[in-house]
Amino acid sequence: MLFRLIRPAIFTLESETGHRLAIRALAALPARRLAAAGPLAVEVAGLVFPNPVGVAAGFDKNAEVPDALLGLGFGFTEVGSITPLPQAGNPQPRLFRLVEDQAVINRMGFNNDGAEAVLARLHARSGRPGIVGVNIGANKDSPDRIADYAVMAGKMAPHAAYLCVNVSSPNTPGLRALQDEGALTALIEAVIAARDAATPAGPPPVFLKVAPDLEPADVDAIARIALDWKLGALVVSNTTISRPALRSHHAGETGGLSGAPLRALATQRLRDFRKATGGAIPLVGVGGIATAEHAWERIRAGASLVQLYSAMVYEGPGLGARLAHGLERLMRRDGFTSIAEAVGTE
Repeated sequence: MLFRLIRPAIFTLESETGHRLAIRALAALPARRLAAAGPLAVEVAGLVFPNPVGVAAGFDKNAEVPDALLGLGFGFTEVGSITPLPQAGNPQPRLFRLVEDQAVINRMGFNNDGAEAVLARLHARSGRPGIVGVNIGANKDSPDRIADYAVMAGKMAPHAAYLCVNVSSPNTPGLRALQDEGALTALIEAVIAARDAATPAGPPPVFLKVAPDLEPADVDAIARIALDWKLGALVVSNTTISRPALRSHHAGETGGLSGAPLRALATQRLRDFRKATGGAIPLVGVGGIATAEHAWERIRAGASLVQLYSAMVYEGPGLGARLAHGLERLMRRDGFTSIAEAVGTE
């Protein structure tokens, strides 16, 4: 309710300024108890999530407010994307609200404080409860991007509930080429080796975040690699470079499109990966989820977890708790006793 009252004022600000203001406001919140593991609890890759609703990477790039987000009722949050060296990202403006379309276009370019600054924040919260995943990337000007991912895996593994390998951002030139079968195999091999060396006693699972703009052969190849390397989950999906019919005057901006116009494509790609993997690898549904009904559709289509970002631009950070409450109602309405029972039952 409060967010809806102040949203008009926030929307008078440039998009990135508004986002920074939101991060500062969250950082000022008093500590809260985290969501309890109740009827919505779901186990994925050996981790027990108190509910399946999480915050997608990109919202809290620098791990400034993970505990504040968890305290608002999210079942987990994913910080990043983080690169080995600090990175300014692309020139501003680079973040655009498409209000008429309930969408966002961004071309941020992996702007972040770098591994050492984020490591200090994650180390400072060591021992606190809550699932905080770490999304890792490569520096734009790196001569060896696979090496960057391996470095990040080694640095972040001791502080991450899970690692998420992001090869699907459209805003770093050439990054999506790492989704090709040969490059992706080499990348995953390097990441897992670095993770295992850094955390031999109990390595965190590795998730892989993929683009929605994939051909059927790409889906099949990625599914094979995920199965071969026993990845913890596939995150489906990142933003799209496609442009469905849009009404906003920002429709022509370059970058990745997220929010409501991505919903149908992201849902279909989730179904494609469910079929390609035979349900053998957990899926995380992302893209255009703004209501409990959207989240429930994604779960019934095969997602064990869901993530939000763009919808919070329009509905505020309290959306996670509202979706979790709505999911419990929908789960009981349809005769399920757990989220796991409902996964892939559409």
